[in-house]
Amino acid sequence: MRSLIALLALALAGAVHAGGNAAAGKEKAALVCAACHGPSGDKPSTPDQPILAGQHSDYLVQALSDYKNGRRTNPIMKGFAAQLSKKDIEDLAAWFASQKSALHFER
Repeated sequence: MRSLIALLALALAGAVHAGGNAAAGKEKAALVCAACHGPSGDKPSTPDQPILAGQHSDYLVQALSDYKNGRRTNPIMKGFAAQLSKKDIEDLAAWFASQKSALHFER
């Protein structure tokens, strides 16, 4: 029983850490992402750039990781993603996922 409780505690601790720090992501986004996607990720500078605000955090982590390791190809994004740590990616994902955008709708 103790082993099960310890295992559950470790799993929950990992899930909390994997969420990233939105405040740190906001700071990093201002330096790296804002020029093309807008400060909150909801105002891309051109129509071919995606809205990041409101995207699912796990999707953003996967996309940035794929740009970083070359599974996705875009010369601009590869250059930006190459300088990001895993923590930076998680923080950025937390920031953009916490923002409202046209991806949200009101009922």
